[in-house]
Amino acid sequence: MEDLSEKEQLEALKAWWAENGNYVMGGIALGIVVIFGWNRWDSSIAEKEIAASTLYENIMDASSRGNIDNATFAADELFENYATSPYAVHGRFAMARLYMDNGRDQDAVDVLQAVIDFHPNDELSLVARLRLAKILLYQGRAEATLDLLQDLPESAFDQRFSEILGDAYVALESYPEAESAYISALGDGSAIGAVDQNLIKLKINDLPVVSEEDSPSEPGGSEKFTDEDEAGAQ
Repeated sequence: MEDLSEKEQLEALKAWWAENGNYVMGGIALGIVVIFGWNRWDSSIAEKEIAASTLYENIMDASSRGNIDNATFAADELFENYATSPYAVHGRFAMARLYMDNGRDQDAVDVLQAVIDFHPNDELSLVARLRLAKILLYQGRAEATLDLLQDLPESAFDQRFSEILGDAYVALESYPEAESAYISALGDGSAIGAVDQNLIKLKINDLPVVSEEDSPSEPGGSEKFTDEDEAGAQ
């Protein structure tokens, strides 16, 4: 087939444009709207993160000066308006420590519980549980501590959680369970620095003697550690 003449090509182009021009212009307009919308959304996200960052810096500055009122004011705005920002969770950790330093342990409980609620399935939740469990024990709420640490996924915090469980069982005078938890906290010794092994051995040695039937250790009765054991662990 011979090539179309220049006039025929022009006529074909006009016919195609008459049929498809509206779609082309619509696509171009949609592209412009998408790009403009994305830029506005991206700019909005950046502005929110800057605002959240500023509030977090205000919390840290006020905390460093011991000004709990200013820290609380900034924290309230951060948690209310930017609750999903990464700065909010770090702000909650900072406020929990500040509250504890000022004897406001229930406020510390509340902000750590909020971390767990907002981040139920990641490591931040485990960090919050670890700190919250220690505060609950400080409050004398051993049962609540046990509830908090039940059915947790396996993690690098296992030994520390087990030690706290042991402390909670001691508070409830459930000594066989306490011993079992402490032994779990000792682990196989591979997680160096996870827990103070000598301290846990002292806790085990300080447990009241239990009968062979009650003790989870095997064989025969409560597992105690000698000075030689502690020296070998160093």
